[in-house]
Amino acid sequence: MSMPCYNRGCGQRFDSDTNTEGSCTYHPGVPVFHDALKGWSCCKRRTTDFSDFLSIAGCTKGVHSNEKPPEPVKPEVKTSTERKELAELKPKFSEHIIQAPKPVECIKRPSADQPLTRLQLKVSPSLKQALEKLKLSTENDNTVQDEDTGEIKVGTSCKNGGCTKTFDGPQSNEEVCQYHSGVPIFHEGMKYWSCCKRKTSDFNTFLSQEGCAKGSHLWVKKDDGKKVVPCRHDWHQTGGAVTISIYAKNSVPEISYVEANSIAVNIHIVFDGEKEFQQQVQLWGIIDVQKSYVNLTATKVEVFLKKAEPLTWARLELPQKVAPSPQPKEDEDAQD
Repeated sequence: MSMPCYNRGCGQRFDSDTNTEGSCTYHPGVPVFHDALKGWSCCKRRTTDFSDFLSIAGCTKGVHSNEKPPEPVKPEVKTSTERKELAELKPKFSEHIIQAPKPVECIKRPSADQPLTRLQLKVSPSLKQALEKLKLSTENDNTVQDEDTGEIKVGTSCKNGGCTKTFDGPQSNEEVCQYHSGVPIFHEGMKYWSCCKRKTSDFNTFLSQEGCAKGSHLWVKKDDGKKVVPCRHDWHQTGGAVTISIYAKNSVPEISYVEANSIAVNIHIVFDGEKEFQQQVQLWGIIDVQKSYVNLTATKVEVFLKKAEPLTWARLELPQKVAPSPQPKEDEDAQD
């Protein structure tokens, strides 16, 4: 009788009678998600694509196991008494109090018609090394592709989300692929697919969720060239500057740029070779364009915006004014 293997990264079924040392290829570590990169703590490979992460082959061989790994230890929740004691320990001096931001109506804003100026790009050594490795890897891939017959190799993983099947020959094309049509979502410790929303806190249980859609296997991803994609980004501020962080891996300096004037920023980042991130921001405050610049690193892009005045910003973007809805005209001919 076959049973599922719960070793991380395996996803196969096994028979206890044929379960020998080396039958299972798995990850002894835990999944790691940091700065938009995904990988396993037991090996060094990292990727930004979730499907590629699921297809990372295990780095350790052993026997299959039908025992679920223990649930991750949840952080201890402090009691109300402990929270009160911690609050009393915080400094209460007036110099530590952050003053409320200045009302946006009181800020004299420059004209929105100012021309945009491209900000200086500073490329970090880590990005230069990463791009050089990618260039060498691409050259090797192109050589292999020229020599290849175009046939799918045995052992290739299906690229559909949630599918754990591999290509075993032409008969694999006749199988029905059960997969998730949505995207993986990780929020507040919960993990689920956007298409079926079966939430769990355990990563192994999340990986073993059966797909909610049926179709054909996808052995090779289609290359549609550059495409605009969403990218995780946030911002923070100090007394004299605002920094926008875009978690785009391996950005391309030659075709990426950030334009700005005193009250607006236009961001255009090309990363991972084929992906584009675009964002236009009407800034809440005013910046000094000449003292602003962009840092490009291997894992993210940081847009450093020097404030024209050392004021606290209430938010990054200027709130858009909502036009009042037109009032219906009274019918002059209406009878009382």
